[in-house]
Formats: sequence, structure tokens, C-alpha cells
Amino acid sequence: MGHRTWGGRFSEGPDALAARFNASLPFDRALWREDLFQNRVHARMLHKVGLLSEEELKAILQGLDQIEEEIERGTFPWREELEDVHMNLEARLVELIGPPGGKLHTARSRNDQVATDLRLFLRGALDELLEEIRGLKRVLVAEAERYLEPLHVLPGYTHLQRAQPILLSHWFLAYYEMLSRDEGRLKDARERLNESPLGAAALAGTGFPIDRHFTAKELGFRAPMRNSLDAVASRDFALEVLSALNIGQLHLSRLSEELILYSTEEFGFVEIPDAFATGSSIMPQKKNPDILELIRAKAGRILGALVALSTVVKGLPLAYNKDLQEDKEPLLDALSTYRDSLRLLKALLPGLRWNRARMWRAAEEGYALATELADYLAEKGLPFREAHHVVGRLVRKLSEEGRPLKALTLEELRAHHPLFAEDALPLLRLETAIHRRGSYGGTAPEAVRERVLEARKEVGLEGA
Repeated sequence: MGHRTWGGRFSEGPDALAARFNASLPFDRALWREDLFQNRVHARMLHKVGLLSEEELKAILQGLDQIEEEIERGTFPWREELEDVHMNLEARLVELIGPPGGKLHTARSRNDQVATDLRLFLRGALDELLEEIRGLKRVLVAEAERYLEPLHVLPGYTHLQRAQPILLSHWFLAYYEMLSRDEGRLKDARERLNESPLGAAALAGTGFPIDRHFTAKELGFRAPMRNSLDAVASRDFALEVLSALNIGQLHLSRLSEELILYSTEEFGFVEIPDAFATGSSIMPQKKNPDILELIRAKAGRILGALVALSTVVKGLPLAYNKDLQEDKEPLLDALSTYRDSLRLLKALLPGLRWNRARMWRAAEEGYALATELADYLAEKGLPFREAHHVVGRLVRKLSEEGRPLKALTLEELRAHHPLFAEDALPLLRLETAIHRRGSYGGTAPEAVRERVLEARKEVGLEGA
């Protein structure tokens, strides 16, 4: 049976395939730093309440320091037969310091140990992701500011049909707002998961005189969890993180999709930096936005992780079940996928080359300024629905003739409705339409410039 913690109950060891199927070491090794941190705090608590002597505590802490050095150097003897990261560290500690190492697990189970490690790991991972999000938000603000002077105008779309002209800066800031909400969701998730399961033991707590408030504080948690069953059995904190990651990756996917569309010859609005594109093995003219396509595809991967863990916890009876071992692989993969996507977009966006003339021309074409004429008639007192029909008939006539809106004369306008006057002609210019959208949150340069200044302060760019 070797070092198996449960070997005394069994007359034979597990089947080789069953042992491999049962092991979690290949993926829970990622938690080794958190496990060492927890071990140190748990040992100090055991000493504090009189369950470890001063000499035993000193030996344990020195042994844990040596284990950390071995892992950092790559010389730690990881052993697959020991199932997981916790047993590997414990077994090595016993090898190094003898019997005191076996006392470290007093008043603790792997059930509360792994739940504590995972919360610690997620806390650090979320801090890293939040910094990455802030970095991408800074890039979005910088790009929005960069294209305010001179104005870069492109068509805004609904149903992927040209609708109304917008500023490119306004487009960048739309994704800034999405990422701000993603940031908020991850902050909320971090706050809720920051409670300590340590001391819940297997499921019912422990009869030893432990101090859970001490370990919670030392580990940086807000408080110990208040129910031992819940502490070891619940993974909603991981589901909440995965849900937030899923929404965040969806936003990155939408951003990627628009850049993919805008970089096609059919749109021609932007060119992707060479460092983030690939060529074709047989078509020398091709420049494929593979990185953006992969970011778009990774949304399915993170959604899959959310669905996988949701399925794992659905219907699980209290308290701990081995099913919960399946929480780590999808969670770790989703965290790294989202992190890499953020980093790639942060590096890619400043290298985009926008075609101002092509965007401007596209915004002028397609009758995107028709709404300005309908609004004009409504301002003159015509009910908006009637104004809508008047301009709709006008657009249909121009479309049949193959003429743009800006070709209209005052006489033609008045032929469609007598309320049109000389002051309607400037509405056929793109600049006028853009400046008219000055309502709060609108695309007028003044409104966008004000929002850019606010956003600079929010991401710490003020004075930079």
C-alpha cells in the first residue's frame, strides 16, 4: 500500500488503470504553492492551540521550505502513485523530517484542504486576470483617444446592415464598457469566494481545539465558512468564476469577429498586424486573421468548461464526492484561455491600421444619413412615423436611380415634403450627422471626448 492514506482498510491495492483514473496529480500540481502556504498556516495554528510543540513546528516549517526549494529547482520527486499534490508534499515532508511530518494533517481532511487550496489559487488567478483586463481597457481608451483627431467615422450596423455613422472612438469605447462589466463580475466572484473552508475537515468539523478564525485571517480570507458541509461540498464559487469568464470571452469573441469582418476585402476598414496573422500554404496572396479566429473559437472552450462543471455538481448529494475532482481541469484551462486572449488583444489592437477613407466612404454610402432627414421633419412638427415614410420613399427613389443621398438638391427634397428647407442640406454631410448625436452616451465627438477623459481617469491614465 506504500504511502496511501487509506491503505489500512484495504487488503489489496487498486487496479493500475483505476489508480491512474483516480489520480489528480497531473493537474492539481498547479496548486502546490497554495498547498504549501496552507500547510504553513495550519502548522502554526496547531502549535498555537497546543497540538504541535515548538520543535515540531520548526521542523515542519523547515521541511516545507526545503520542499519549496526542490519544486522551484525542478528536483522534487513527484510520485504518480501518491494520487495528488497534497499527498506528494506530505509524503516528502515525512521523508525529510520524520514523525513530525505525519502530525501536519491533524484536524484536517483532504476535503477541506483541496477546497481551501482552490479558493487560494482562484484568488490569485483573479487578481492576475483583473490586472490583464485593466491593461486591455487602457489600450481601448488609448485607441479611442488616438482616433478622435482627425475623426475616424465608420458605419454603425444593425442586422449587419449599415444603419447610422459612428466614430471609431465610440466603437472602441463600447468594448471598454463591456470589459468594465466583466471586471466587475470577476471582482464580485473574488469577494464571494474569499472565505476559508479550512477546519471543516471531512464534512463535520473536528473535535480538536482548532482556531479557524486564526487560519482564515492568516490565509487572507475574510472569514471562515460557517457550515462544514457547505465548505467541502460546494463549488458554486468556481461556477461563478467560470460564468464570468464565459461572458468575458464572449465579449472578446465579438470584438475579434468584428475585426475579422472589417479586415476582409469586402469591408476593407482595417489591416491586421502581420505578427497576428498567418498565410496560406497554397495561396500566396492570403493574410488570415488566425489569432482573432482562435480567440473567437475559445469562447466555445470556456462555455464547455462552464457546462462541464455545472454537469458535475448537478444532483451531487452532500458532502464531498470524488466527482468534485473534475472541477480543476476545466477551471484551470478556462483561466489560462481567457488570460491569453486578453494578452493577445492587448498586443494586437495598437498595431491595427485603419483605412479612414474607406470607412468614411462606407459611412456616406448606403443611405446611412436617412435618419437625419426623418429627425429633421420631426423637429419641424411632422409626426415621426409620417416623417419615416416620407424619407423611406425618398430613399427608395434614390436607390432605384443609383444615386447617393448627398446628391439630393433642395428642390428634390421639397418635392417629397414642403417642410424641407435650406437648413436640411447640411444634414446630407457626414460631419453634421456625427455632431448631431450629442445626447449622453452618443457618438458626437464632444460626447465621446468627454467619455474618453472619464475613462482615462478610471484606468489610471490621467496625466500619463
